[in-house]
Amino acid sequence: MSDVFYSHARLYDLMFPGGGPAVDFYRAHANRQGGRVLELGCGTGQKLIPIASDGHPCVGVDLSPDMLAQAQRKATERGVAVEWIQGDMRAFDLGRTFDFVFITANSLLHLQKAEDLVSCFRSVRRHLAPGARFVFDVFNPSVRLLAEADGVRRTRESLSFTDPDRGTISVDVAETYDAPAQVTRGTWYLSTDSEPDFVIAPLEMRSIFPQELPLLLSLGGLRLADRFGDWSGGPLTSEAALQLCVCESDQAGT
Repeated sequence: MSDVFYSHARLYDLMFPGGGPAVDFYRAHANRQGGRVLELGCGTGQKLIPIASDGHPCVGVDLSPDMLAQAQRKATERGVAVEWIQGDMRAFDLGRTFDFVFITANSLLHLQKAEDLVSCFRSVRRHLAPGARFVFDVFNPSVRLLAEADGVRRTRESLSFTDPDRGTISVDVAETYDAPAQVTRGTWYLSTDSEPDFVIAPLEMRSIFPQELPLLLSLGGLRLADRFGDWSGGPLTSEAALQLCVCESDQAGT
């Protein structure tokens, strides 16, 4: 995980304001499951705080203290109680089980090695109550887009945002793709007209291809119960940008 990228939690919330169909999807699943909710890689609580506001006992785990501090500020402002825990999703023991566990916004892709993904899935399985569901979303890799990661710095117009303190902030990204590791290695640049490159942050994300995902889950003692290609429950196709996975404990798993 990029410590630099996630140390600017307030700017992260401005760049990625949250809301929309992803929040609605996870909120609906949490309400359907009922009971206790755990989010891994919870960040600033964009998904978990709305779920907690529905009355679910919620725990959020994240590796970044800066993101957790921002999450706590937001929860306090909304009068919502959430237990925030600094921890590593690769291996954790919270001493309790949950009815709904989720990882959203590609957070799972910070785990670059297969053994780290399997370790995470095994930890999740140990925390699933009977009948619980584990849901996560990761992008559906496009070979064409991965091949276009040529290391050239380009402006991401869709990510520009306004900071009350700095004004308009532009976002540039330069990325290369390491095919053997299945990892996109990027550098993000945040700038204003008067303060160019005031943040320079590396960010590396793994690709998980659809064919390997069920095997990784199986090695972690989980079973893929359903998989969608969008937030409305559409099928996973080669054109889908998203792999939205609904999992449960594999009773035959280890």
